[in-house]
Amino acid sequence: MASQVWSTIDFERHGVQSDYARVPYSSDTSAYGWLPVPMICVNGGEGPTVLLTSGTHGDEYEGQVALRRIAHALTQTKVKGRVIILPELNRPAVIAGRRNSPLDGGNLNRLFPGDAMGGPTAMIAHYVTEVLFPLADYALDLHSGGSSLDYMPVAFAHRGRTPQQERRIEELLDSFRAPNTILTDGKGGGGATTLYASAVAHGLAALTTELGGGPGLSPAGADLAEAGIRRVLRQLGIAPEISAPEAQPARRLKMLPPASSIYAPSDGLFEPIAKVGDPVRSGDPAGYLHPLGLPLARPLELRFGADGIVIFRRFPTLTATGDALYGLCAEIDG
Repeated sequence: MASQVWSTIDFERHGVQSDYARVPYSSDTSAYGWLPVPMICVNGGEGPTVLLTSGTHGDEYEGQVALRRIAHALTQTKVKGRVIILPELNRPAVIAGRRNSPLDGGNLNRLFPGDAMGGPTAMIAHYVTEVLFPLADYALDLHSGGSSLDYMPVAFAHRGRTPQQERRIEELLDSFRAPNTILTDGKGGGGATTLYASAVAHGLAALTTELGGGPGLSPAGADLAEAGIRRVLRQLGIAPEISAPEAQPARRLKMLPPASSIYAPSDGLFEPIAKVGDPVRSGDPAGYLHPLGLPLARPLELRFGADGIVIFRRFPTLTATGDALYGLCAEIDG
C-alpha cells in the first residue's frame, strides 16, 4: 500500500529544499492534521544518494546536532549527487525528549518496515521504507545511548546479502571510521525491525552508530558523527571538497550474547564500579544494587559472568527488575 505520508519536496529538483514529511494524525484538537517531520534534500545532480537520519529515538541528541551541522555545511560546498536528511525522524519522541513516541508508544527502531495504516510511528517507518529507501544508495542512522545508557562509541552494520553489497558496507564502515566497528548477525537488539537492517534488506549499504549517552549531549559523540559523515560524503564523491578530519584505525569487535550481560535481579539503586571501555574478567566486581526501603540491608554485589569489554552501562541510578546494567563485547581474534 502507498504511504499516506507526503511532502512538498521534489527529490529530483536540483538545489536545496526544506519541508516536512507530513504524517497524518487525527487528534482531539486537530481532526485532519499532520505531524511535521523536518526533512532537507540537497540535490547536486548526477551521483549517489545518501539518506541521513537521527532522532529515531527522541532522547538521543548527538546525531540530531551532527546532522544540523552537516546540513549547513552542504549549503556551502559543491554537491554531486543527493543527500536526504531527517534529523528528527521520530518527531513526537524528539519533542517529548523520550525514546519512544508519546502518541502511540511506538519505538521507531523496532517497527520497520512499517505499516501505511498503522499509528504515526509505524507510518514514519513505512514512509522511509517505501519512499526514501528506493531513492537511496546508502543510509546512516545515528544513535547514542540516550537517557538510559552510557555507550562506547561504535558503528554497527549488518552483513550484506550479496558480495557486492557486503563490499559496499565494508567501504562505508571504513569511510565513517568510528573508533570501534561491529558487524552484527542481526540477532540482537531490534534484529530485522531496525532502520539499518531494513535498509540492507532493501539493497542499500547502511550503518548505525552508538555515540555515548546519558540525558544530555556528548560533544565528543556529536563531533564523531559529524566527522564520520564528512568522510563518507567526501569518499563517495558527493561532497568532494568538504573538509574532513583524518581518522585513526578502527578496532573490530563482536557483541557477546545477552547471557553475558548483567540485568537487575530486583528493584534498587544501582552503584556501578566498571566503566564503559573497561576490560573485565569473569568474576570481576561490576557494581552493587541497594534494595529500596531497607536502609540497613547489605547491597547485592554484582559480578561479571564472562570476559570482555564493557560496551554499555546503565546510566540512571534508580533501577527496576530486568533493567540492563552492563553489556559486553570482545575483540575479534586475528
